[in-house]
Amino acid sequence: MNTIIFRTISPVLVALTLLFSVFVTLRGHNEPGGGFIGGLIAVSAFALYGLSHGVPTVRHAMRFHPMEIAGFGLFLAGASGMLSIVFGVPFLTGLWVFPTIFGVEVALSTPMFFDIGVYFVVTGSITSIALALEAREGGV
Repeated sequence: MNTIIFRTISPVLVALTLLFSVFVTLRGHNEPGGGFIGGLIAVSAFALYGLSHGVPTVRHAMRFHPMEIAGFGLFLAGASGMLSIVFGVPFLTGLWVFPTIFGVEVALSTPMFFDIGVYFVVTGSITSIALALEAREGGV
């Protein structure tokens, strides 16, 4: 399935799919979605790119090793839980802050950072597995 049409359109589809995965992740605490499903959508984008251009191209496009991405996500999710202990409330208690950035009040919360951490864990770990399987099957 390595046609010229597929190879030409896949970068556009990958960009749109990654953008959609970020959208699903960031809206996940108020509506359906979240870090897990957003991560799975991102993995499908990398898998599509791997099918069209090969594993080495995907590894080069990611800039970081997928397990480094997963490790960062685990750190971020853990740190969002530990932050509540610093403020003297039980582990994983949600904390909110409302800074004003460029005149717009932005709601930042530890549940949002936990979801982003889950997004990175799912994206990194499953992409690592998918790339290893594709390389093993001859997707070099």
